[in-house]
Amino acid sequence: MVFVLPDFSSAVFWAALWKIIIANIILSGDNAVVIAMACHNLSDKYRRPAIVFGSAGAIVLRIIFCAAIGMLLAVPYLKLIGGLLLMWIGIKLVVQEEEEANIKAHDNIWAAIWTIIVADAVMSLDNAIAIAAAAKGDFTLIVIGLVISIPIIIIGATLIAQLLDRLPWLGLVGAALIGWIAGEVIAGDGRFDDYQNGKIVEVVRPGSIAAWLDGTIPHAESVCAALGAGLVVLIGLYIARRNARHAEKKG
Repeated sequence: MVFVLPDFSSAVFWAALWKIIIANIILSGDNAVVIAMACHNLSDKYRRPAIVFGSAGAIVLRIIFCAAIGMLLAVPYLKLIGGLLLMWIGIKLVVQEEEEANIKAHDNIWAAIWTIIVADAVMSLDNAIAIAAAAKGDFTLIVIGLVISIPIIIIGATLIAQLLDRLPWLGLVGAALIGWIAGEVIAGDGRFDDYQNGKIVEVVRPGSIAAWLDGTIPHAESVCAALGAGLVVLIGLYIARRNARHAEKKG
């Protein structure tokens, strides 16, 4: 990565910047769902700050990932751990949706921000490759492009949160999406895109989880994704129902 003062009069600079902004917006659709789900149960007083600070923290992490992507991809089982963590986040969000009436906004704003940052960290590992490729290693472009994208992501998350207010059942759909992504992340442990000779190529590390799954289960990534979605919803609903029964007994 290089960090130099950009030439704002250059058409090449603006073309590359536009690519980064568009790539980040397209790749952040899933992240906007997580942000919305983590914040929509908060009151209006706390929802906006949680969305803003959570999104900003997530963008900062994405910038760091873009700078350190080569080292991160070399860490074995990083995606496995991240995928399991993302599944747990999805389960917690299901429980939160089911127990919405018992949530106090002032107690959960920092928990919402933390959820956004952690989930985005897991989901952005692969995204960082595309962003770094669009920038061709220019770290200045990466920072500017991602910072400009923040307001758009915030607006998207706010709209989704409002939609969740009107249609609460969409919370389960969002949680299932998080579980789906978690399954894909786990199945992709050892599989990553690499930026080589100006192109993004897929690489599978020998002996990795991805290599084993590819040789064992047909359409392994889709199978793991569906399994992740189902587990998040089922386990989340089970925990929520169990908690409700315990609350009834105590009451």
